[in-house]
Amino acid sequence: MLPTKFNPKVTKNHVIILLVIFIFALLYLFFSDDGEYEDDFSADTEGEWAEECNVAGVILQGDLYTYATGNDEEDYDMTSSNSIVYYIDEAEKDENIKAIVLEIDSGGGGAVAAEEVENALRRASKPTVALIRESGMSAAYWAATGADVIFASKNSDVGSIGITMSYLDNTKYNQKEGYTYNQLSTGKFKDTLDPDKPLTYEEKQWLQEYLDILLGNFVDVVAENRNLDVSKVRVIADNGDVLGDEALELGLIDRIGDIHDVENYLAEVVEEEVELCW
Repeated sequence: MLPTKFNPKVTKNHVIILLVIFIFALLYLFFSDDGEYEDDFSADTEGEWAEECNVAGVILQGDLYTYATGNDEEDYDMTSSNSIVYYIDEAEKDENIKAIVLEIDSGGGGAVAAEEVENALRRASKPTVALIRESGMSAAYWAATGADVIFASKNSDVGSIGITMSYLDNTKYNQKEGYTYNQLSTGKFKDTLDPDKPLTYEEKQWLQEYLDILLGNFVDVVAENRNLDVSKVRVIADNGDVLGDEALELGLIDRIGDIHDVENYLAEVVEEEVELCW
């Protein structure tokens, strides 16, 4: 049997293929959640912070709901209480973490999501701070009240203690376009809030009672967490949101300041230099 001839073209192609595979393998290890690469300034997917971190930062940005349904292709800001509660609980379990900061920039969201974040902050045995940046309103403010201390800028929008279920009624447009709504439902309130049917007086009364109950729950939480009289909170609720300085006067927040002021405050609380990680 004759010896196989050396084929330099085949050997070169093999080397190139092996080199490409090797490069992709390195990139995978570098960027994969399972790789050893770790950002020293942020929490990883398991909710663990770098060893030098002693204060855990958690972000509440955009609309707050129990689950975030957006994706990278959608230009939609949303945060889930599910993830926020997870990171708060992980920070609570981490022995290196001495305090927790919830940074807020949100106009609101769902009542249940707000309650879940608020409860997670209140459950924490470690010092907790809520920092309101551009806005901490409605459900986002509800969530913030669970913290031990609330910071905000003098220019922050704070409060907006209220509930809304307003929506656009399409019925006149549909009539103009010749569309007919055929109601097929069980129960007189089953298709309430369907934008393609007019809202009846009875439905509106029923919804208003529902909103009033939610508002009462919101007011009670604020009154309890902020040590305010319920009647005072109801007056504040009727006045909408306020800027930081007025929020401080009303007792809705504790201090005016930014992230540096929060770090200085926590340095005194934990009695050591603060290394805040997000």
